[in-house]
Amino acid sequence: MAEQSDILEELNDRSREVFRRVVEGYLETGSPVGSRTLTRTLSEKVSAATVRNVMQDLEYLGLLGSPHVSAGRVPTQLGLRMFVDGFLEVGDLSAQEKASLDETLGSNAADVSGLLDRVGSALSVATRGASLVLSPKHEAPIQHIEFVSLSPEQALVVLVFSDGHVENRLFAPPPGSTPSSMREAANFLNARLAGQTISSLRALMDREVETRKREIDTLADSLIQSGLAVWENDGDRTERLIVRGRSNLLEDSSEAEDLDRIRQLFDDLERKRDIAEFLELTEGGDGVRIFIGSENKLFSLSGSSLVVSPYMNADRKIVGAVGVIGPTRLNYGRIVPIVDYTAQLVGRLISDRS
Repeated sequence: MAEQSDILEELNDRSREVFRRVVEGYLETGSPVGSRTLTRTLSEKVSAATVRNVMQDLEYLGLLGSPHVSAGRVPTQLGLRMFVDGFLEVGDLSAQEKASLDETLGSNAADVSGLLDRVGSALSVATRGASLVLSPKHEAPIQHIEFVSLSPEQALVVLVFSDGHVENRLFAPPPGSTPSSMREAANFLNARLAGQTISSLRALMDREVETRKREIDTLADSLIQSGLAVWENDGDRTERLIVRGRSNLLEDSSEAEDLDRIRQLFDDLERKRDIAEFLELTEGGDGVRIFIGSENKLFSLSGSSLVVSPYMNADRKIVGAVGVIGPTRLNYGRIVPIVDYTAQLVGRLISDRS
């Protein structure tokens, strides 16, 4: 940020306008912007040679680049970041866009997962990009828990939530586990379930196991920790990443290299690699965040941009996120308010269902 501020201070009014118009032209067309084009739109009447000199200065500062020797200029990743932070004008949603998104959440008949699927589809249509929705973990209080031995190498944990939701999950029990030790572990947990969610139960168990290890035998202790760990295991997350609008990205790319990058992106998504990082991207605070190119840890290999916003439950805790991914020349000014509004809608939905 300090580096960007220093660069901004070096720019005079003419350089700022040239820079802004190059970026806006690129975001609109996806093509390099030349000096002759700029001379027709600048507020100050100057020659094409003067504009070229300004563009060379901006290129020297790392804000613009030239894909070909004789071509116009395009913004670099640093240039796009500076534009987003210092020059971006965010528009307002139209009444039609608001109505379309409101209608998506208007039905209370469907379950949360079904509604979030519809949110993803509506967000993809509204932005003409690929939408991402990270749905929340089930955080209702647990009413009952039971461990069932299936074989020496496999066991089942049955979770019954206070809202009637039931989950069955397979896990590998500690070596030497017996039906008796599983019953003891389940009884230990059920005696402490009152009002506990999975997350709070895990925290409680960490404290209980630390302070009361002598109250249960070593095997039951190991089973409790193993049984809880399977719910938060990196390879078996309860969060679900919903992807909609893949075709929008594929249709928007004509270059073979771009298509390969996008296919790699969706290969990563379909394998659900690093899904946790998608939510971590939003944990810097409220509001929409924009990640451009390599700034985006989850999708850096695709050379894409991500516009993402968290949504919260009734306790103001971040439980999921919605976003749009597309080429770096996204229409950020239009997409930011759409993502922001969608995140607010989903947050209200989750709070109402809590």
